[in-house]
Amino acid sequence: MATTANSRGYVTAVTSRLNLNLNLNLLKTVLFYYVLATYAFKAKRHLAARGIVTSLKEVYTWMAKSVVHLALRLPATKKKVEAQMRKAKLDIENHLVPKGPEVVRHLALPQEGQSLEWILAEMEKMDQEFEHKSDWRAGKVSGAVYHGGDDLEKIIVAAYQRYCCSNPLHPDVFPAVRKMEAEIVAMTLKMYNHPNGAGAMTSGGTESIIMAVKTYRDWGRAVKGIKEPEMIIPSTAHAAFDKGASYLGVKVHTIPVDRFTRRVDIKRVKRAINSNTIMIVGSAINFPDGNQDDIPALGQLASKYNIGLHVDCCLGSFIMPFLEPAGLAGGQDGRYKFLPFDFRVKGVTSISCDTHKYGFAPKGTSVIMYRDAELRKYQYYLNPSWSGGVYASPSISGSRPGALLAGTWAVMQHMGSKGYLESCRDIVTAARRISEEIRTSIPELYVVGDPPASVVAFASKHPNVDVMEVGDAMSKRGWHLNALLDPKAVHIACTRLTLQVVDQFIADLKDAVKDAAVVPSGKGTMVSLYGLGRSSAVGPELVGELATAFLDALYKA
Repeated sequence: MATTANSRGYVTAVTSRLNLNLNLNLLKTVLFYYVLATYAFKAKRHLAARGIVTSLKEVYTWMAKSVVHLALRLPATKKKVEAQMRKAKLDIENHLVPKGPEVVRHLALPQEGQSLEWILAEMEKMDQEFEHKSDWRAGKVSGAVYHGGDDLEKIIVAAYQRYCCSNPLHPDVFPAVRKMEAEIVAMTLKMYNHPNGAGAMTSGGTESIIMAVKTYRDWGRAVKGIKEPEMIIPSTAHAAFDKGASYLGVKVHTIPVDRFTRRVDIKRVKRAINSNTIMIVGSAINFPDGNQDDIPALGQLASKYNIGLHVDCCLGSFIMPFLEPAGLAGGQDGRYKFLPFDFRVKGVTSISCDTHKYGFAPKGTSVIMYRDAELRKYQYYLNPSWSGGVYASPSISGSRPGALLAGTWAVMQHMGSKGYLESCRDIVTAARRISEEIRTSIPELYVVGDPPASVVAFASKHPNVDVMEVGDAMSKRGWHLNALLDPKAVHIACTRLTLQVVDQFIADLKDAVKDAAVVPSGKGTMVSLYGLGRSSAVGPELVGELATAFLDALYKA
């Protein structure tokens, strides 16, 4: 009897262990298939967004990089590359950092405070330390300095002086600054045809864009329960979108633009939208070649799928809203086509506009606008339980320079709609004259797309003319232009300063094309840097290393 009972107990124990093992195996199997299904689903969405060809290119690039990295680890190759990189980094440092026995370095606080006269004299001396220093007032710069003229400069300085100690973080201490900031936002919303919207000021276009990404990320999480947010941008969208996504943990799908119109491929955008999409992006105008995306078509997608549509008007700023009133929304031969882009377009939920560009406000000011205050609240940072008291801020910054806001308000009041209308007409007319001259009298080049506003990008269509050589030849003539990739091109962003040198630009460009065709140097900055970036799988990484060296040099005293 006892033996039988023991046998039954043994059988029961073995059966229990078998059942446990079976359950564990079943659980492992279920877990395995769950993980497999999850990754398969993500891969499917990735393929839908990128396409098979692009995905295969990404795999190829990864494999090529791996092979090149292995090759670079070979002692001889590694030694050669390191030597070349050291020389390139030294060249960057020598270009940025003044050297020599006559250069005085202020590396510690002076024992006694210096006078205003001494400070101004030392500033003058520092300005003269660079032989290659350009006179931006001469107008040979692409964008960079959006100078509105001496009168506006005096107005900005006067506003700075009055509010140099103000801080919008304390609106009860500086109520006038708070009022001016609110009015700047209101005036900009009115300009973009949505006076009942909401907005905030930031330190520039990059912060405005990052704030938009943060807003849609938090909106997607709160309203749609999205835990793995994704955004869709054109390949011509500003790098600040990638920067914001990198900071905020948002996956980016980059969609190619049409080769001729330079507008984002709407079908590809639609294909990339999925349940994790928080926002899509369009530019009016984009930075690389100055063209605008099809905002109405993007608006239809945003409305249909209930996602955000951010329109980047940082560069278009105070030009795009005045194209129609200035009679510039379309030109001869059907060129300079203009599409609606502001809040009148259904589906547009936010817009960024840089007041410090064609608004001629002091550097460090921009406006981020939303269709309503309900969406704007997702931009805010709130901490009601901080030991220092309730903390709330509308953007990244805490303390901010109220003097910048005062300068912006003063400039907008001085310019008025009429002033901005005339400015738009003058600048856009200059840009279009450059475009027409390239199209009609420089057969080696072509204008990229059909830019409607202030930026003109040109590329080479002649086998013996490298447009980067053209850019370097222009640099030798004192021009500071922007080199671009995909397509390889150079652009000029016209400003008020450009108006005085349009004829000189055209003449210099014709001569630069001749130089590039007859005596290419192969050693200029554009040729070296951008050639490296396109030459191999590891090229972009080496360019990144040089970019890091550039940033390091900025802080070398």
